Amino acid sequence: MTVTAFYQSLCEQLSGLLSDERDWLANTANASALLFLELPDINWAGFYFLHGDELRLGPFQGKPACTRIPVGAGVCGTAVETSQSQLVEDVHQFPGHIACDAVSASEVVVPLYNGDRCIGVLDIDSPQVARFTEQDLAGIEAFAQILLQHSDLPAG
Repeated sequence: MTVTAFYQSLCEQLSGLLSDERDWLANTANASALLFLELPDINWAGFYFLHGDELRLGPFQGKPACTRIPVGAGVCGTAVETSQSQLVEDVHQFPGHIACDAVSASEVVVPLYNGDRCIGVLDIDSPQVARFTEQDLAGIEAFAQILLQHSDLPAG
């Protein structure tokens, strides 16, 4: 299966999973479980939600994680500060990386928006250097858009 076909299938699974549910908390919990179950070679998948000038831990799958991340700090905080997805091949080379799990080696983070307001991020970690490609990023961004479309979103 190609990477594109894999993410199309993953997005279809998410659409089906969320078809009768609008609750943001339930949907992010199920989305993180689906990612953790289906994405190979990852060790963490979950959400952080923006509260003022910090991100706070939301639903996730994986080892216990950092509870609060300041905007601008680490990969997640940088995604919020720059309003851009982050694809990091080697987190140990990322300036200001926050090591919530020392085993993590690469990371992809997608900011989540309600209109023009950032409400949080989707964060996925891998123990492999360079685990994520531009194709993975595009697939994960599409996954995030489906989640946003099927959920009653927090104000941010």
